[in-house]
Parts: sequence; C-alpha cells; structure tokens
Amino acid sequence: MNLRHAILPFALALSLPLAANAAQRGFTVQDMAYMDRHSAPTLSPDGQVLVFAKRVVNKDTHKSSTSLWTRNLVTRDNAPPKQLTPEGWNVNSPAFSADGASVYFLSAKSGSMQLYSIPVGGGEPKRLTDFTLDVDGYKLSPDGSKVALAFAVFPDCKADLACTKKKLDEAAARKSTGVVFDRMFIRHWDTWNDGRLNRVFAASLNGDAMLTSATLLSGGIFGDIPSKPFGDLSDFAWSPNGSQVAMSVRLADREEPWNTNFDIWLVNADGSGARNLTAANKAWDAGPVFSADGKTLYYRAMKRPGFEADRFALMSMDLDNGKVREIAPEWDRSADGIVLSDDGERIYTTAQELGQHPLFAVEIAGGDVRKVIGDGTVSAFDMAGQTLAVSRNSMKTGDVIYTTSDDVGASLRAITPSAGEMLPDVAWGEYEQFTFAGWNGETVHGYVVKPWNYQKGRKYPVAFLIHGGPQGSFGDGWSYRWNPQTYAGQGYAVVMIDFHGSTGYGQAFTDAISGHWGDRPLEDLQKGWAAAQQKYAFLDGSKACALGASYGGFMVNWIAGNWNEPWKCLVSHDGVFENNAMGYATEELWFSEWENGGTPYDNPQGYQKFNPANHVANFKVPMLVIHGQQDFRIPVEQGIALFSALQRKGVDSQFLYFPDENHWVLKPQNSVQWHQTVNGWLKKHIGQ
Repeated sequence: MNLRHAILPFALALSLPLAANAAQRGFTVQDMAYMDRHSAPTLSPDGQVLVFAKRVVNKDTHKSSTSLWTRNLVTRDNAPPKQLTPEGWNVNSPAFSADGASVYFLSAKSGSMQLYSIPVGGGEPKRLTDFTLDVDGYKLSPDGSKVALAFAVFPDCKADLACTKKKLDEAAARKSTGVVFDRMFIRHWDTWNDGRLNRVFAASLNGDAMLTSATLLSGGIFGDIPSKPFGDLSDFAWSPNGSQVAMSVRLADREEPWNTNFDIWLVNADGSGARNLTAANKAWDAGPVFSADGKTLYYRAMKRPGFEADRFALMSMDLDNGKVREIAPEWDRSADGIVLSDDGERIYTTAQELGQHPLFAVEIAGGDVRKVIGDGTVSAFDMAGQTLAVSRNSMKTGDVIYTTSDDVGASLRAITPSAGEMLPDVAWGEYEQFTFAGWNGETVHGYVVKPWNYQKGRKYPVAFLIHGGPQGSFGDGWSYRWNPQTYAGQGYAVVMIDFHGSTGYGQAFTDAISGHWGDRPLEDLQKGWAAAQQKYAFLDGSKACALGASYGGFMVNWIAGNWNEPWKCLVSHDGVFENNAMGYATEELWFSEWENGGTPYDNPQGYQKFNPANHVANFKVPMLVIHGQQDFRIPVEQGIALFSALQRKGVDSQFLYFPDENHWVLKPQNSVQWHQTVNGWLKKHIGQ
C-alpha cells in the first residue's frame, strides 16, 4: 500500500462524524424529483469497459435529459466516469458493437428518434438511420452486421414506412375527429388505438450511407412486437449466425383483450417461414434466447391461460425435435429474464424473493439455483466474460451501478454515487423487515421505516402504505412514485405489509388473493398492523393514515367501509371503487376476469363480493382521492364516483385530478404537487 492509499481510509474516518452531523433534514419530494438517476449498465464484449446512462433534470425548465458515460474497468484508479455523448444530446438504449470499438444508441437529435453510433473513446456521433418514422427500439445481430429495428406501422403498409407516415399525416390533416372501432383494444394503458402495430424490421449495417429502408421480419404474424404497452426487444433474439430470429408475440385479434397467450415464433431473417414454436402452451411464453450453437432455445413460460401473475418458469427447447423441458421446476420463483453465461452452462436471472429482488445463477443441466447478489433490489445487470455489472438499489440508496463477478463473496465496486452521497445533508429513515402469522396462520412479511429524526422513547404518527398489483411487493427497493423515505422525511414512521397475493413468497402465496381481494389480504393487513404496533413502540397507533394506489387504492376504498376504525385519514390513488363497472371499462379484461372468476355477466356475484361501492354507508374517515385522466387501466370515472360518494355522504374529502397523467404520476412538477397534497392531507389529520 502506497502512502496515498494508506492516508485515504484515515481521512475518510475523520470525515464520517462531520458527514453525520451534516445530515440535518429528511428526504423530500424535491430531492426525489430532481436527483440524478443512473441506469442501463452495459459492458463491452471483453468486459473491460462499462457504459451507463445518467439522467438529470434541469430545475429551471423541469425537463430531463439523459447522457451516456463510460468507465474503463481495467484501470484501478479513482478517476470518475467520463461523459461519452456530447452535451445537449438526449439519448437512450446503449449497446456495444461486436468488436467493442463503438457504442450504439437512440436519439431524437435530428427531430425524430434515429440510431447513432459513437467511438467508445469519444468523438462525434454518427447517424446511421434516416427513416421517415421514429425508431422505437433496436437489437444488433451477434456479429454486428445486421440490426433489428422496431417501428409502429399500419399493417396494410407492410414494409413501406413512407406509407405509414403518409397515413399519419392524412389523419392529422382531417377536419373530422371521429374514429370507428370494430374490435378492442380501442385504447391501452394511456393511448388510443390508431390502427398501428409494433413490428420488427431488419437492415444491414454494412456501408457508409444512412439506412432508409428495411426488411419486415414480423409481417407474417399479426401482433405487436414489442408488446404494448411496456414490451421491449428482450422478447426478440437473433440466432448466432443471424439467419433466423425468435420473437414473443400475442395475436392482435378479437380475443386479445382477454388473452395472455404470447407465443414464441421462429422466423427466417428475410421475414419468411414464420413458425409458432409454442402453440401447445396457451399461456404466456416470453424472452427467447438462443444457445451459442443455435441448437437450443431458452425462454420463460407460464402455465395458466388468462393469468398475468402466474410463475414464469425457465424453459429449454431442442430446436431439432421440439422437445421442451423446465430447467428448475423445484425453484418456486418467477424468473424476470434470461442471460446466458459465456460457457452456456448457467442462466442468470433476477426474481423477487422475500421482500428482496436478488440476482440468481441457475444451472441449466441440473436446475441448481445460487444467489449471486442478495441484498436489496437488482434492477438491471449485464455479463461479459468474468465481469458482472449490476444496477442495485435499496430503500436508502437509489440505483447504484456496481461491477463485480459472479464468484461467491466477490466484492462490489461502486461506479456511481448512492442517494446518500448525492444528498449528504439528508438523514435517512432506518428500516427493518418483520414477520407475523397472517391469514391461515401463514408467515407474512412486512417492513417498518423509522422517521428521519427518530429518537428512542418518542412516538411517531404512521403512514400505512398498501402496494398495488395486487401481485406486487413493497420490498427493499427504491421507487420514484411510492417511496417510503418521502414519508420518513416528513417525520412519519412507515409500515408496509406484503399481504397474501404479493410476489416473491412462492406461487401459492401469490395465487391466494385471486377471488379474495377483500378478505385474505385484509386479514393480513389487520394482523400486520397489530403485530407492528406490538413490536415497535415508537408507532403511534392513534395517529395513522392508510394510503394506497391501484389495488392499494381499492384496498383503501374497501377499508373505508370495512375497517375504518384505526385510521384518521385515507388516501386512494387510481383505485377500483365500483367493481362491476371496472369489469367493463378497463382495457386488459383478462385481469378483471381472472381476479373475479369470470365476466361480469357470467359471474356477477364475483364482482359484487368485494365491491367497495356497496359499503358507502359506512364511509366516515376523511379521504383524499387522486386520479389521472389518461388512466385507462382504472378509468378516471372510478375516482370521480368515489369522490361523489364521499361528498354526498358529507365525509371530509378532496379530489386531486391530473388531466395529463396516466395510472402513474410521472412529470416532475406533478409528482411534487402529488406529494405536497398528500403530505398536506396527512399533516391536517395526524400532524407533523
């Protein structure tokens, strides 16, 4: 150890008390809205260079922009990462060229989203495409000679991108605004259907001229790839020699809104010969990945048609004979994706587990599962040779990008700063996980977060947060929408329960909520609230408000009529209020039909069993209702009806309405308003 390295730990030790003393305030929504965000860790093919994305928000204009940064992993110095893309560019989706010399990315610098490349050492970006439409996504072939490109196009235009542009221009110029639909989806998530499908094209990258045309690959399959609304090209794969592609597609037919049957299709690289490889499975097949020799296709599969929260199993298909086997049938977790090890012997994947979201290595031959990184939430990762790059977060850190290896006990090397390092004057709420016996005597997990200014012996008012999904989790992870630290930062303690229906506790635990929205999870919440108060003396049970969104909003509405005694106030964001109407008005019908045991006309009692609207007579606790106009998942009329019921009953209530937000509140200034309104509601009713 040289003198500089010997002095550094001593200097850091001297600085720690000062840093602790500098933490004089709690975390605020302004901190959350405007802090830098790091994402998309991407390794060069040799694992020696890391590229990642950095998003910043201009506090004057409230607009965000994203740039790419690099770090040479071979040099063991303390030099900070270097910005790769030029100032003033807003970019996304980095990927290395096959030789590692260049980095590809998408940018709308030209006025439309196009594909660019830039030398890994820096320089001027080179524009590679000049299409008449936005490039919505891309994926390079293994040898880098071809690129798959995603566009939203009108099916009858086929490979003619100019035809789609012409149709869009004509629609914009039309004086009339009426639209006739003859099948669903008429709208999805937050967007009305204009007749276009997401489709994948391919083009050769050889040559200096910008690409202006491409070959349609998915033309023989009438469906969206990437899927709407959140799909990406992780559902698309090139074969090793680039002669074929595999893609996961659900047919866009009359049954699509109540159908979860995505299939893996094998298509020749010229767009011919589309063949359904998974027609035998009527449930969801996703995320194809070819083995290095091209003989095996790995993918993920569910078993039950119509159930979006079924377990995603890891599957292997022999492409010569079509034989399929599950790789790790005893592993009761739902795999998020597939990344193959260089030797082809392991699959790396993340999955929720007991309030965490670790990275796992799964042996393909025997199905043995090993946890590679276990604490907190691994939100993204990349592998190249022996190098592993991960983006990991926790309730206190935000996303931090690390490099390491998959060796047991390997240390993590932080490349980007944590939230605490970016906000050194903020004191964070400490947190811990607890368990209790919930419904059916089964173990249920929860988290308690202390307020930022916690002092032993004091009691603190409580924000009781209820997660959405309902097949979701409030685990040890960072969120830019429902972040417990924003409540801890206001001086509140926070309690969160992963009730039956939550993910990461085995598929039977997840299944337990279907058909039981208002009883089993409610019992867990009741017992969890009691257990938390018994275990943590600093919780002031006489000053508590319950808050939730989506399913959490439904549960708040249900609580209002069925368990209102403990609460001084309630907050319901985009929650179901009138369940029968929800069954007809939501866009993804498969969800309501699975959860309620059929359609509203075939099983009306299933929709009425846990319908909050049937219990308005018991409403008495003050409630803040929040809804976005562009929420097509739980339409705004649900929030309006809830507010009407509260007002008609004379219950203290407010309605926060966002004309430009969907199921989530995403715009920075709207997020600030959301939190200020919620915090004001809590302060009015429980103080702080």
